[in-house]
Amino acid sequence: MTAQTLSSAPRPRQLGRSILAVVAGFLTVVVLSLGTDQLLHVLRVYPPWGRPMHAPELNLLALGYRLVYTVLGGYATARLAPHSPMRHAWVLGFIGLFFGIVGAVTAIPMNLGPAWYPIAIVLTALPCAWLGGRWWLRQSSAPRSR
Repeated sequence: MTAQTLSSAPRPRQLGRSILAVVAGFLTVVVLSLGTDQLLHVLRVYPPWGRPMHAPELNLLALGYRLVYTVLGGYATARLAPHSPMRHAWVLGFIGLFFGIVGAVTAIPMNLGPAWYPIAIVLTALPCAWLGGRWWLRQSSAPRSR
C-alpha cells in the first residue's frame, strides 16, 4: 500500500467527530427553538401548547428565530467539523430538510396554523445551514488582529 492510499482511508475518530459536529448543530437548533417556544408559551405570547396558532405575526416570529437558530446550527456544525466544514453544514441542512418535510406533512392536515409556516421551514432548511457554514468559513479565514 502506498502512503496516499493509507491517508485517504477514513479514520474512525474523524467519523465520530463528524457525527458529533452534526449532532451538536442539530441540538443547537432544536434546544434553542424549543426553549424559545417554551418561554413564549410561559409568557403567554403564544397560546397554550396543543392549541392552534393561526396568527400570522406569531408564526412570523417563530419563523424568524428558527431561521436564526438554523444559521447558528450550521455555524456550530461547520466550526466543530474535523474537515470539510461546508459538507458537514450541508448534512445538517439535509437532516433539517427531512424533519421539516415530516413536520409539514404531519402538521398541515392537523390545521395547527397556517400552511405556509411549515412549508417555509422546509424551504429555508438548506439555505440557513449553508449560510451558517459560510459564516464559519468567512470568520475562520479572516485575518486575526492582535
